[in-house]
Amino acid sequence: MANYPFTTITPNLGVAYLRVKCIHQELNVLDNPQNSLCVEGTRLIPVKLVDVAGLVPGASKGRGLGNKFLDDLRQADALIHVVDSSGSTDAEGKNVEAGSHDPLEDISFVEEEFDLWLADIVSRDWAKIARAAEADKGKFLQMLSERLSGLSVRQEQIIVASDRCALKLDKALQWNGDDIKQFCSALRQISKPSLIAANKADLPTSKANIEKLQKAERLVIPTAAEAELLLRRASEKGLIRYLPGDKDFEIVGKSMSPQQTKALELVRERVLSAWGSTGVQEVINSVYLSLLKCIVVYPVEDESKFSDKKGNVLPDARVVPLGSTAKDLAYSIHTDLGDSFLYALDAKTGMRLGAEHELKNSDVIKIVSTGRRG
Repeated sequence: MANYPFTTITPNLGVAYLRVKCIHQELNVLDNPQNSLCVEGTRLIPVKLVDVAGLVPGASKGRGLGNKFLDDLRQADALIHVVDSSGSTDAEGKNVEAGSHDPLEDISFVEEEFDLWLADIVSRDWAKIARAAEADKGKFLQMLSERLSGLSVRQEQIIVASDRCALKLDKALQWNGDDIKQFCSALRQISKPSLIAANKADLPTSKANIEKLQKAERLVIPTAAEAELLLRRASEKGLIRYLPGDKDFEIVGKSMSPQQTKALELVRERVLSAWGSTGVQEVINSVYLSLLKCIVVYPVEDESKFSDKKGNVLPDARVVPLGSTAKDLAYSIHTDLGDSFLYALDAKTGMRLGAEHELKNSDVIKIVSTGRRG
């Protein structure tokens, strides 16, 4: 962390936590999580984050770390765009007078650069693959999806993007440059949904900018990362009781200096009271629960005890897309379990579930298979 451009050069891989209510209290059992944490009824499920270098205008043409930055985003399921809501950083990442820069400009140029980069990938040998569409729409879709597979783009997302732009896949030869760019913009929004983390929300010039961002019909979450860092460090030292996402903290340390006390009270006044939280945990939760529309399910092996074969109660909490089926869950656990799937059991009700049964949030599920049980 530093306040100068390109502090981050290579991607930083890290782990954050999706925060949800654990169901052990509802089931009246004591849980023993293995793949996650349970803190006073709050389940913290680890999720992967990749922090990449920032973009500058012209990135799609290779300026700055442009191509590398965009390439680092290939496998992302969703994007968190961190902007300086105080307006004290310009498009080049340099410090300027607070309030003098419009953060809306940062959002626009980053999305524009991404769309241009994507359009460059799609446009390569366009005439060749477009001619394939004239002969076989399915072949064109396959060729285009293969080209975009490295970006984790699926065929159904390509279809949705073309429909949204009223562009016909079997008439791809008629698409012009603007059509391709429009298609790529829609594809980005569908395959890499994003939200805005409006950082430095505690600074005086931020409020007006955050209101402007929210009016732009985007998912915007005011954040104060520095305040979150302070609270985390105070919690680690045993000075306060705080769980990421809490609306307040409790002072438990008896040996705090006047400076520490003052810093914590400023966080409470300027961040927690003003915005309801630091926003950092809300960003993580919003990505998974709002953008990606995920649910949390609990696979078990012993449906009567809600446990695995070692007796660990509610051992795993799995994050799966809304609409996932019992068989999808089996495959997410292990390919062999999916291949040999027989049926599933709802551990809460004892009801037998078929392969295509759609799971609900907080389901506790046992998979029964010919090869193994889980």
